[in-house]
Amino acid sequence: MPQSIKLLLLDIGGVLLTDGWETKSREKAAAHFSLDFDELNQRHKNVFDAYESGKMSLDQYLDLVIFHQERTFGRQEFKDFMLGESKPLEDMIAFMKALKQQYRVPIATVNNEPLELNEHRIKTCGLSSFIDVFVSSCYVNLRKPDPKIYQLALSIMQAKPEEALYIDDRKVYTEQAAAMGINTIHHTGLETTREQLKNFNFTVSST
Repeated sequence: MPQSIKLLLLDIGGVLLTDGWETKSREKAAAHFSLDFDELNQRHKNVFDAYESGKMSLDQYLDLVIFHQERTFGRQEFKDFMLGESKPLEDMIAFMKALKQQYRVPIATVNNEPLELNEHRIKTCGLSSFIDVFVSSCYVNLRKPDPKIYQLALSIMQAKPEEALYIDDRKVYTEQAAAMGINTIHHTGLETTREQLKNFNFTVSST
């Protein structure tokens, strides 16, 4: 019998939206602003965990990664470029909205995102119209694959691991969730995820 699901857990970047500040975006920024990508990328790697965990602001991140020396462009110009890299994956968003409407299944995110990018993406892409709770790394000071962030999402939503289904485009994160007893789908595209969802039954909420 297909597993009965009472809670849907979603990643954001790579599932509902493009990644917010991935390597390709940093490469584009380096080219656009005539920066040394290797230096930018190394500085990014050194500090991004703290930024993504909600332990530093975007300005503090930029102070260390970009504006540690004089630039020919302004801080707001660079911020606008960063935020502009986020695009909705419209087909996947529409599919998840329809799934929620049909089954009234609660949806929470389990996502690694820094604060300013996370809030920009939620607002501009209308994610709060169908997602109930955002268990984002910047809010909870935990990052995947730390088991505590998955457990926190389950506790907030009052669900057992076997009652939840987690969808993420990064296999290492679905592997961690699966090790905790959570049902998972490694997302590689809308059609494959749609097909894999046939292996699950959603328990229709009475509310």
